[in-house]
Amino acid sequence: MATLIRSKLSNKLSNAATTVSNKSQAKVSGMFARMGFQAATNEEAVGFVACDDLDYDHRQGMQMDILTTDEMGGEGSGGAGGLDGDSHYQRGGTDPANSDSKDGGLANELTEVKPKITTWEAGWNVTNAIQGMFVLGLPYAILHGGYLGLFLIIFAAVVCCYTGKILIACLYEENEDGQLVRVRESYVDIANACCAPRFPNIGGHIVNVAQIIELVMTCILYVVVSGNLMYNSFPNMPISQKSWAIIATVALLPCAFLKNLKAVSKFSLLCTMAHFVINVLVIAYCLSRARHWAWDKVKFYIDVKKFPISIGIIVFSYTSQIFLPSLEGNMSKPSEFHCMMNWTHIAACILKGLFALVAYLTWADTTKEVITDNLPSTIRAVVNLFLVAKALLSYPLPFFAAVEVFEKSFFNEGEHTMFPNCYGINRRLKSWGLSLRCLLVVFTLLMAIYVPHFALLMGLTGSLTGAGLCFLLPSLFHLRLLWRKLLWHHVFFDVAIFVIGGICSISGFIHSTEGLIEAYQYNIEE
Repeated sequence: MATLIRSKLSNKLSNAATTVSNKSQAKVSGMFARMGFQAATNEEAVGFVACDDLDYDHRQGMQMDILTTDEMGGEGSGGAGGLDGDSHYQRGGTDPANSDSKDGGLANELTEVKPKITTWEAGWNVTNAIQGMFVLGLPYAILHGGYLGLFLIIFAAVVCCYTGKILIACLYEENEDGQLVRVRESYVDIANACCAPRFPNIGGHIVNVAQIIELVMTCILYVVVSGNLMYNSFPNMPISQKSWAIIATVALLPCAFLKNLKAVSKFSLLCTMAHFVINVLVIAYCLSRARHWAWDKVKFYIDVKKFPISIGIIVFSYTSQIFLPSLEGNMSKPSEFHCMMNWTHIAACILKGLFALVAYLTWADTTKEVITDNLPSTIRAVVNLFLVAKALLSYPLPFFAAVEVFEKSFFNEGEHTMFPNCYGINRRLKSWGLSLRCLLVVFTLLMAIYVPHFALLMGLTGSLTGAGLCFLLPSLFHLRLLWRKLLWHHVFFDVAIFVIGGICSISGFIHSTEGLIEAYQYNIEE
């Protein structure tokens, strides 16, 4: 008996040591989350980066719970072992029946190191995702939509808040006791579950493609806005907007060498605070011009050709659904997720609506795609330089996330991918893998050069992937997985959101594409 006990303890200690070593990186991420740095990495669907670290840590914790449950059940803990088999899916999932045992104490010590984030930290993550620098394009949306544009800002907030909640509901199923247990971990898991059993992986591929498109388009937008801001800050310099974009891209080439985001994440909170100060400065200037506000310019009309583009701009500014599953999974109190979503989207709706309206009232028909370009030259250069610094420091986040999705989807050995592993011994990136990363940076530059239109690109991205990830897929998945348990009004809301989202997505995509083609032809003629 003594020999048996010693062998089991030895196995546990070796397994625990391996797991703890694998969790070291996730623990650092958790430290950043508690300090507020993690939150700032999630901007305009850039939350995929934080999602990877949070999801990795959560899965490691799940593995420790499974290890504990399996081993305790194997030691003859009676019928409780079988009943507690699903406990690792639940929040705070430790086995109360075995918590007093010596073996349970060892496992509990190891599971306690999992970093959890508070409701306020989760709200900070969501706020950064939906209150980033792309709100600078919202006044341009009011230019083409008037009061209907303001209504759309409110409507998009309500819908995105609702679809975020139903997306989290798709992570859970009832067990035999009627309790909700978490059986899925990510957006991809939900998509795969909806397409099973005939096509068990096609849903995940669709979500991954949408994720890659949105991340790469976000990188392109950062290059476009950097070139635009520098050109308008120094109009007298003999440097074109395309040249400024090339200069910005040269500064971004080191992103290809990134192994992780620890070196970048420490600047994220500073960037977010700088952006907050910039918004305050813009609003302060607009308020100083309150006596000249053009209330008569805000009307109940829409520009039929350009308003669908505005829809994409507004939807893109609310995208956060893709990282919500991992965020909710790492909250210390997941029961407060709905409340957190309510106050973050209410705050975003109020701030975005006021910012867009006040800025449009100040400049009216002369409102530009990036609102800071309307500022007087005396302060425009300073504000724009801060924004360029923020854009350049934000670029590595979506870039690294896109690279990880590419590598896991196409270059991950042992995962049935179509290409060989891009990593060698000791996880060293191979030379051809580095070349592919550099090509991705160059691709974002080429797109920014040939289509240097911030509003059109933002509208296209919002119509294509933003509407899909925020409107269409959550409502479709909710109906597919939970339709037997839904009340009639939930079914009505889901169908209505799917139809409205589909119409907005198609119309916005068509008009944005037409605008991009016209702009490209104009650039060729020049």
